[in-house]
Amino acid sequence: MMMDSEMIGLFSQVVLALIGVVLLALLTLYIIDVSQTKSAIRRNYPVIGRFRYLFEHLGEFFRQYFFAMDREEMPFNRALRGWVYRASKGVDTTVPFGSTRDLRPSGTLIFVNSAYPSLVRDAAPTRPITIGAGCPHPYVTDRLFHISAMSYGSLSKPAVQALSHGAKEAGCWLNTGEGGLSDWHLEGGADLVFQIGTAKFGVRNAEGGFDEQRLKQVASHSNVKMFEIKLSQGAKPGKGGILPAEKVNEEISRIRAVPIGEICLSPNRHIEVTDEKSLLEMIGYVRRITGKPVGIKFVLGDLDWWESLLDRVVQQGQESAPDFITLDSADGGSGAAPMSLIDYMGVPVSESLPPVVDCRDRHGLKDRIRINSSGKLITPAHLAWALCAGADLVSSARGFMFALGCIQALRCNLNTCPTGVTTHNKRLQKGLVPETKAKRVARYAQVMHKEVCVIAHSCGVHEPRELRRSHCRIVQPNGRSSPLSEVYPDVA
Repeated sequence: MMMDSEMIGLFSQVVLALIGVVLLALLTLYIIDVSQTKSAIRRNYPVIGRFRYLFEHLGEFFRQYFFAMDREEMPFNRALRGWVYRASKGVDTTVPFGSTRDLRPSGTLIFVNSAYPSLVRDAAPTRPITIGAGCPHPYVTDRLFHISAMSYGSLSKPAVQALSHGAKEAGCWLNTGEGGLSDWHLEGGADLVFQIGTAKFGVRNAEGGFDEQRLKQVASHSNVKMFEIKLSQGAKPGKGGILPAEKVNEEISRIRAVPIGEICLSPNRHIEVTDEKSLLEMIGYVRRITGKPVGIKFVLGDLDWWESLLDRVVQQGQESAPDFITLDSADGGSGAAPMSLIDYMGVPVSESLPPVVDCRDRHGLKDRIRINSSGKLITPAHLAWALCAGADLVSSARGFMFALGCIQALRCNLNTCPTGVTTHNKRLQKGLVPETKAKRVARYAQVMHKEVCVIAHSCGVHEPRELRRSHCRIVQPNGRSSPLSEVYPDVA
């Protein structure tokens, strides 16, 4: 009995001590809040005002999982993410009881089903295309869907490993992004597109220009098939790449030749490129040194610029042209960027792709310059629309991030990605097992190809490259749809 009383007394003392600690902590916070001058909320509502920041943070997660409808979220809603997850896992992608997609808003895509759809027995293999036919080492691919630019550094090591092995299995290419060529890009043996950003990471000299020997060294890898000179990207047109200081570890420092632990900023543009003439000279230089196809990546700002560039190509001769272009979208971008650019700068690919295609065709360069469309195109319908509009190829970054397991936590720039896709935190990277995720990457690419064939056959053609603008309709502001061929008539 005495022992029980002692225990109760001891327990009471512990509780009182804890209450005292809590009260002291609250008093301390109260004094801090009423004394500080930075936050009006905390000054007027000491202690309680701090919960505002907690609720604001938790609100992101509650909206995503409890309150947002399947097609409400941005930049990608739950319905789109869910389709990619199912496709990458090999789970049934069919849905019951009708679509939840609203067909009334302006800009909605509708494909034109044929009265006589193609039978499976009539289906044809996807026609291969050649990029850089005049190069010593041209590139041929029959794949429609590829992995867009994502740098090692922005992505984690296991993420790049999974993409490399997955791309190899799917037969598509993997773009290295502007961060240089790592062992993890090469590991899977996939076809690679080496991107040359404005800082020329991986092929730069001490002054920030080209190091010819390093350029030759990159080109010597047999699975580096093409080079892409980045002028701008969807997340931040007119601004160079940004890699936060916390992501610049020893390995990234070595690959990029930048100081460890310092923010990695690329210039707004290539210092050598000031006009169309110097741009074509850079393209020619890289092609001459590497012997491989060279293209450019940009977000369209002004169609007159594209017209001027092609005028210059015609003037100098078709051999001076880029072998391909990657047309990015203003709503693209897996990287971190200022909100003023990511929200307001550049033209979306839904508007820019058709006139860019038409301008190329008017200049007689349809077979010379291949067009790769990029930017928020992650479903078979997006791929089919781009082919209808005139693209030769489509590539995606964020679609493949979802295939890797990305949950759109919007922590890409903080090194705290909970799925290990965009973090160098070893503990968080453990969740991303490359062997497993590589299979998901491959399946996603394969299902995309399979289902765009389903759309093509429903439209009455034998394979997706036969899709034309007449096969797609766009809902107009008056609520009625018009054929894409009327909105953007094909160039004769």
